[in-house]
Amino acid sequence: MAYKPYLSILLSSILLSPATLLAQTPSQSNVNRVGEWFNNLSDPYKWKEVGPINLANSNRLDSLMRGGNIYLSLQDAIALALENNLDIEIQRYGPQFAESDYRRSLAGAAARSFNGGVTNNSTTGAVSGTGVNNTLGAQQTSVTTGALSQGLDPVLQGTFSWGHRTTPQTSLFVTGTNSLISKSKIANMSLSKNWLTGTSATLSFNNNFLFQNSGRNDFNPSRSVTGELSVTQHLLQGFGLAVNRRNIKIAKNNIGVSELVFRQQVITTASSIINIYWDLVSFNEDLRVKKQALALNQKLYDDNKKQVEIGTLAPIEIIRAEAEVARSQQDLTISETNVLQQETVLKSSLSRTGISSPGLSEAHIIPTDRISMPDAERTQPVQDMLQKAIELRPELEQQRISIENAKLGLKGTRNALLPTIDAFVDVRNNSLAGDVNLIPVPPIQGSPIQTPVTRPANSVDQFFLGGYGTALRQVFGRNFPDYSAGVTLNIPIRNRQAKEDMTRDQLTLRQSEVRLQQQLNQVRVEVENALIGQQQGRARYQTAVKNRVLQEQTLDAEQKKYSLGASTIFFVIQSQRDLTSAQAAEVSALSTYARAKVELERATGQTLGAYEIQIGEAVKGTVARPAATIK
Repeated sequence: MAYKPYLSILLSSILLSPATLLAQTPSQSNVNRVGEWFNNLSDPYKWKEVGPINLANSNRLDSLMRGGNIYLSLQDAIALALENNLDIEIQRYGPQFAESDYRRSLAGAAARSFNGGVTNNSTTGAVSGTGVNNTLGAQQTSVTTGALSQGLDPVLQGTFSWGHRTTPQTSLFVTGTNSLISKSKIANMSLSKNWLTGTSATLSFNNNFLFQNSGRNDFNPSRSVTGELSVTQHLLQGFGLAVNRRNIKIAKNNIGVSELVFRQQVITTASSIINIYWDLVSFNEDLRVKKQALALNQKLYDDNKKQVEIGTLAPIEIIRAEAEVARSQQDLTISETNVLQQETVLKSSLSRTGISSPGLSEAHIIPTDRISMPDAERTQPVQDMLQKAIELRPELEQQRISIENAKLGLKGTRNALLPTIDAFVDVRNNSLAGDVNLIPVPPIQGSPIQTPVTRPANSVDQFFLGGYGTALRQVFGRNFPDYSAGVTLNIPIRNRQAKEDMTRDQLTLRQSEVRLQQQLNQVRVEVENALIGQQQGRARYQTAVKNRVLQEQTLDAEQKKYSLGASTIFFVIQSQRDLTSAQAAEVSALSTYARAKVELERATGQTLGAYEIQIGEAVKGTVARPAATIK
């Protein structure tokens, strides 16, 4: 009967369904196997959920807080940045993007655009620096030209349909009726697969059940089954592993790029945090200087007031001293607010939720480290420092990988210049089975027999009599085979698009090579300038120290002369101002030296080693080193 093949398929599906299997195999092990089988079957059609963002600060922040203050060492500041800084947190997604893109390329897809920008949203305060919100070292790596790889995942396709068609006929001769009614049921399945060699194959299995109201057919209903294997091989364009694997190699290279971008982000953020920390230390030192200046001016005001009261000093000197106290108070207020601003900047950089974290906004940061200058710098040949910078700077390696990706892309662009020549082989097995048509054969016009005749069973070829099983036996017995083989050729006459794609990609490659040389030159300049900056910072600090000592001695001498009546209040105030300026200059010079040292470490690529920063800990967002003990 016509419905038997479909009934068999339906019953097989029911028997193989999880519910039936569970009913037949109640043991727990069998249930687990069924569940595993079902998960493996359904896994390709499920998406993996990415976990929500984590805005909880690390415990290190709370462990450093005592009595409303955060006692912070430089190493703890760096550790907090690795654990909580959002610039680093954003870049943690970069390798995940790249790995996802790599898995996507294994399916034959082209690499998607990859953004390797390094951000620095930390600010250095209102006095010593400016806010920064920029993108550095951006990388865009994608393949858009050349022979495109086909999908590598196998594809299963199926078509199931039922149809009813009525076709008016102009003659009874062919079909025996002027109104041909056809009822068809189609069940077609195909499995296709592509390979990196440029080979593609399709295996198809087609089923067609047909019933017509025509008496002319020998078999009605009839069943035809076709099994076909078609194989195509690219011979020029799209041929070979080198062309078709390039997107996979590029995607794999981009994983390395993403890791380098993360490393560069850690270096950038760590350098910024170190500068912010030293700026806060300098602002606190400047605050100490301003308090000392206010104390000196207040003492001078009190002394003058006493002398005016006993008549040994003119009243105008009280006003002069009072004005100096007011000026010192103003400088102190500015210095205090600078400290508060810098604390806000640092707290925002070390917390995932900024200063909105509970207890953090009101807490004061007490730096426990001080800037120190060694008696002598460790001497190292400039060429060695340059070589180390070339080896360690991550942006240089990013550019090298970008050039390698461009060369890989050129293989595809060059291959697209070739004509398309494909060899194909097609093997098909056909079958036909059915029942004897019981519809009477209509008489032929002019024939002596004018009554419909029923076709006897022995009047048809017995080989074709049967159901769906007969049709399958014919297919697998290769009773009616078809074979074909050949070559298809597609030759673009002028080929201008492919030629210009090749030219453009070569230009892009050459531009990348020049950009690499430009970066190398820039690195050399940065190292030289950083080294000079450190030398200048040392010289400025040494000069500032000597000037501060001179001003201290000058003020002491002027105060002694004033007490003996050999000087005036004007010269004392002037000496106090000079001392305050000298002390502030010393603080500024030491801060400049600290910044120059940080820049030299960054320029030579030694930031991570100098501060014992582990990239593995930065990736995890957890630093194993415990918080410094508060003394």
